[in-house]
Amino acid sequence: MQKQQNRWLKAIFPAAFALLLCGSTAAYAQELYLPRNIKMAYEKGSRSKDGKPGKNYWQNKGKYDMMISVDPVSKIVSGTETIKYTNHSPDTLHQIAIRFVNNLHKPEAPRANYVNKDFLSDGLTISSLQIDQQKYNVKNENWGTVGELELKKPLNPGQTAELNISWSYPLSKESGREGQLDNSTFFVAYAFPRVSVYDDYYGWDLIPHTDRAEFYNDFNDYRLTVKVPKNFVVWATGDLQNPQEVLQPVFAERLKKSYTSEAITPIANAEEMTKGLVTQQNDWNSWVFTADHITDVTFALSNHYLWDGGSVVVDPKTGRRASAQAAYDAKAIDFPKAADWTKQALSWFSNHWPGVAYPFSKMTAVQGFADMEYPMMINDSTTPDLEFSQFVLNHEVAHTYFPFYMGTNETRYAHMDEGWATTLEYLISTAQLGKVKADENFKKFRVDRWINDPSGEEDQPVITLSTQVSGAGYGNNAYVKPALAYLALKDMLGDAAFKKYLHAYMERWNGKHPIPWDFFYTFNNVSGQNLNWYWNNWFFSNNYIDLAVKQVSNKGLLYQIKLDNVGGFAVPFDIKLKYKDGSTGVFHQTSAVWKANQKSTIISLNAKQTVVEVQVDGGIFMDASPADNIWKGK
Repeated sequence: MQKQQNRWLKAIFPAAFALLLCGSTAAYAQELYLPRNIKMAYEKGSRSKDGKPGKNYWQNKGKYDMMISVDPVSKIVSGTETIKYTNHSPDTLHQIAIRFVNNLHKPEAPRANYVNKDFLSDGLTISSLQIDQQKYNVKNENWGTVGELELKKPLNPGQTAELNISWSYPLSKESGREGQLDNSTFFVAYAFPRVSVYDDYYGWDLIPHTDRAEFYNDFNDYRLTVKVPKNFVVWATGDLQNPQEVLQPVFAERLKKSYTSEAITPIANAEEMTKGLVTQQNDWNSWVFTADHITDVTFALSNHYLWDGGSVVVDPKTGRRASAQAAYDAKAIDFPKAADWTKQALSWFSNHWPGVAYPFSKMTAVQGFADMEYPMMINDSTTPDLEFSQFVLNHEVAHTYFPFYMGTNETRYAHMDEGWATTLEYLISTAQLGKVKADENFKKFRVDRWINDPSGEEDQPVITLSTQVSGAGYGNNAYVKPALAYLALKDMLGDAAFKKYLHAYMERWNGKHPIPWDFFYTFNNVSGQNLNWYWNNWFFSNNYIDLAVKQVSNKGLLYQIKLDNVGGFAVPFDIKLKYKDGSTGVFHQTSAVWKANQKSTIISLNAKQTVVEVQVDGGIFMDASPADNIWKGK
């Protein structure tokens, strides 16, 4: 039957048939554009075109030992740190780049958006800085969010430098990703000067933080000591090493039990916090946390937030559990459910998509304002809409895998983390809400604002550096288009194969710094397919989504439907047929129909009776011009 259809197609549409054959050859011949610096990394062998880390791959690392104090009265954060920074690169380093994100609050700092005066502060004050016991006179008033420091003694390959820094800064009154949540509750993120990333494709990462594009950090080892007054509880990245020293025995025992409990129970309730029953009654308590091979550490503290906790098995093979905790104000409607939502998310992501066991020991949801992810922590706003609150929490927890399990460069390639978090957010929503509702939410909150904005910037290639697009263009390139690309690929390859290839990518690059080409090449390598036609279509083009039904013809019940791909993206879609008797038929098409010719295609279908209407429906792949997606017979 298929041979007969091809002969008929060749007779009726000879030009289209020839184009299909030519396009098929061209699809395999496509190469991916490589910027010169990226190309050099592959040539030097730090990366490989089979998608694996190259034989000469390297990354630098720091070991941080920090003591940070927070004064709830003055709102000053002060600290001392020792950083043992090892140069694993083949280069001799004559400079070292120091990053302090919270200098974003300085009035003169470049920012992506307007801010209120409550956001502004004096920024970082360095009281002392030594490298290998040599003092450096630092004029910190001239520091931005990142800057280079000339080394008095070069750091050779394989050598370790020891940095000793003392610093302080004020918490901004207006809380964003960090700052004052209320007068006695603080989310303290990016709170310490750190060595910026030195990598194999850019060298020192010197891009200033402007409060839109996110972060890029090395995998470091951390010992974090947080010193706060009595009655303040601290939640942080890492494992609490001294619960008996900072908590009263009953609360230390509740915390311990929560680590193995399926049930979510209060560790400290509102009354206990208000009465000052929870912490040891020293004037100041020092909370010690440790976390190794992780991209960042952060913490929050409060003297009145409630504290819930429980746990869930995240690795059925070993029985390993992860703690699910929540810290929130008593007035919140949604946060009493946050620990349980976290538990659900950790289990689902571990067992379904991406299907990789949650890699950390805990996750804490803190009520704040940012809707932002950090290793083992999220800072989410409270809303009365429980469905939306869980939707946001799912997204932030999903970031565990991208960028914290995979150390992606969020600053330059935001699609490598936000696109995947958006994908996982959609997939877990289908399980929790059903596909119809998940599709509705995805279109409403994600796709609609892109596809219905006709401005040119909305269609910049996804591979464009995230620092080079502005406004909604950033959000659409980071979240919407890459998520649709991943979902369309999943649909085309099938769930089992897609998961196999995704796992290969994650296993190869866990704990390392992948770039987009490492992802593309891994999928090509593991699948045994040249998917460059697909990568070029979705990541290197100015395409958008717009299909049109151009012609419908038939020979008996064999229907030929010619579609033009006006927007260009290789999207999946359903062809919905309405028959003469009012019944319907649905024929799903994957993105593979665009492989040979990305401008037009002809779909051949066997109808069960006379067709009176043909509709092309992309579902979450919303069409920019849906009016031309319908054909009606005479």
